[in-house]
Amino acid sequence: MRKLTYYIACTIDGFIGDPEGDATSMFKYTEGSYMAWMGAEYPETIPTQGREMLGIDGENRHFDTVVQGLGSYRLALDIGVTSPYSHLREFVASRSLAGSPHPDVELIADDLVGRVRELKAEDGPLGIWLCGGSTIAGELIEEIDELVIKTYPQVYGTGMPMFGAGFEPRDFELADVRTFENGVLVRTYTRKR
Repeated sequence: MRKLTYYIACTIDGFIGDPEGDATSMFKYTEGSYMAWMGAEYPETIPTQGREMLGIDGENRHFDTVVQGLGSYRLALDIGVTSPYSHLREFVASRSLAGSPHPDVELIADDLVGRVRELKAEDGPLGIWLCGGSTIAGELIEEIDELVIKTYPQVYGTGMPMFGAGFEPRDFELADVRTFENGVLVRTYTRKR
């Protein structure tokens, strides 16, 4: 069984974007030893164009598949990129796109949970990256095996939460904590079974 990991950036107060989902204010923290760590430890989470610009051509370490919502995918579409993670199998959860803008991007219009369960049941050494956003994280909350939360030293006060789900406590165990000189904190949690 492959693992589904929600690898996500957020503010200190747990928002992954402003009320409209914009997280560009966090970009200034992707620098220095933190960026070097991301490039070495999670190179597959850097968009293909970014990997090329940064000279990152390493193999995928954790994931061979990415699942994201239309809001996350739209960031690439808005700049004319239809396959932002061409080094991964790409899935976009969307009920509004009539067809995939790229032949290597599979749309999931219905039964997101069922499709993710099928992906998790596949054989393979690498897992599945849940890229975002809030709505699909809420839909998939029971399927998430691991959380990798990159906390940036900002407070929004309000915005898009990490999970667009109703209240129900779910327990995870802390597996690792990393800190960086620019104030970024990366915590890894595994689902408590």
